[in-house]
Amino acid sequence: MSNFFTHLGTDFASILFVLTLVSGVLWTLDRFWLEKRRKAAAATTGADPEKASWLVDLGRQFFPVIVAVFLLRSFLVEPFRIPSGSMIPTLRVGDFILVNRFAYGLRCPIGDCKLLALAEPKRGDVVVFRYPVDPKMDFIKRVIGLPGDTVRYVNKQLTVNGELASQEAIGPFDGRPLDTELQETLGSVQHHILTNSDRPVQDFEFTVPAGQYFMMGDNRDGSSDSRYWGTVPEAYLKGRAFFVWMSWDSEAMRPVWSRIGHAIQ
Repeated sequence: MSNFFTHLGTDFASILFVLTLVSGVLWTLDRFWLEKRRKAAAATTGADPEKASWLVDLGRQFFPVIVAVFLLRSFLVEPFRIPSGSMIPTLRVGDFILVNRFAYGLRCPIGDCKLLALAEPKRGDVVVFRYPVDPKMDFIKRVIGLPGDTVRYVNKQLTVNGELASQEAIGPFDGRPLDTELQETLGSVQHHILTNSDRPVQDFEFTVPAGQYFMMGDNRDGSSDSRYWGTVPEAYLKGRAFFVWMSWDSEAMRPVWSRIGHAIQ
């Protein structure tokens, strides 16, 4: 079972930052120094004042595009791809989703610092975060426990602060008799989950520490989450998943049109 949620990753963010910095330096040098030198030389030699070295030309042409992508990805919306089934039935393998990067505040593009606090995660949010065991990896799960909450999971039934989440059976999932899709409701939070009758139950009770969040996958018997590796620090939260903009069936090599355009609940 693969529980790794991949995308271009933290390493890509670092690479994009470096490219933005380098191309910005080249653009600045050309705009305020090299361009004047070329024009002065052109006045005496007749050379083309617009003809710069290939490196400078590359930097000044790509800088506006790179900086736009960097700002968009860092502060507004970031795309991710779902490669595993830990969030079935909400998210499927091959879904391409968008994540609201400012849902919980504006963060530094590189590192854990927060530039501006806007809101806190709510129970039921589907969140992308840095995996606490290996922060270079990104995971996606649902927020189940907020700081201070007591989360209890017994016989595949979820209880938060003494309130039992009701479950209503929808039926077998995708024609598989061992997999049951259910609608789970806790207070005003309602979403679908998946359980497997052939997999054992891991019961537990846990109180979420301050500044931490308890995450679980909607595929309750097929998810590596806070039940196994602990809670997620607030500083590791990247954003709230909100939209499926593309879905790709790698076996059939075609888009899954019925998935495209879904809001993530």
